[in-house]
Amino acid sequence: MSTTILCIAGPTASGKSARAVEEALARNGEVISVDSRQVYCGLDIGTEKTTLEEMRGVPHHLIDIRDPKETYSAGDFVHDATQLIAEVSARGRLPILGGGTHFYFDALLKGLPESSANPELRAQLEKLSDEELFKKVQETDARRAAELDSKNRRRLIRALEIIDAKGKVPERAPLRGARYQTEWIIINPSADELRKRIEVRLESAFARGLIDEVRRVRDHVGDARLNELGLEYKVVGEYLREERTRESLMPTLTAKLSQYARRQRAWLRKLRSEQVTKNRVELA
Repeated sequence: MSTTILCIAGPTASGKSARAVEEALARNGEVISVDSRQVYCGLDIGTEKTTLEEMRGVPHHLIDIRDPKETYSAGDFVHDATQLIAEVSARGRLPILGGGTHFYFDALLKGLPESSANPELRAQLEKLSDEELFKKVQETDARRAAELDSKNRRRLIRALEIIDAKGKVPERAPLRGARYQTEWIIINPSADELRKRIEVRLESAFARGLIDEVRRVRDHVGDARLNELGLEYKVVGEYLREERTRESLMPTLTAKLSQYARRQRAWLRKLRSEQVTKNRVELA
């Protein structure tokens, strides 16, 4: 008998976390975070991490489990989430997976492409700029390039390693042994509404001390790692290094997060077309 899970997906600032708590309270569930940054301790304001008060007594998992100096891969997520789903289900509760790292959803439900490390190739790729890396992915595997953030250096390099080994990034096959009866709640506001939500979220983040948080994280991990921790940390880090003005932070982040949200919404449209005929799907 397959395990039932509820997946709640949406772009940044769409209200996924609050909806996950509501569903957990209504359906005796526990929340498993699907967020590649909320796993890190200290990245609270920039990732809009759910507070204890906002959790309303609902158990949350995969939050604050890594030092930001460490890496956390999609493979790590699949391992941890698979184990947690089994544990939550065994307690007679509904596993609710909510978050905006769509690559993690794909990895869990469709599987990860096989690959092998190539230290010499990686050393060569590390010398290239983000723009050069993205161009190489576009030239060798346009399908994969369309799925990637052109500024996500780690994933660009990983894609090129897989392309080198296999000719292209292979389509993901279903994970053996991971069979779930999946329900979906897809939250996908209009672009205009989402931009307004992003602006409100950023105003709140700055008021709550985002700049000080980024300064603390930068002191702990250094500039190179800071740039890998997401747009909020990268852009504010540029301000701390006096590479941009304080006045530029809001408009720059609003524009960049809106661009990121557009890519997330494209993934959600594809997800909707895939899932609507297969599983129970609610559009919110």
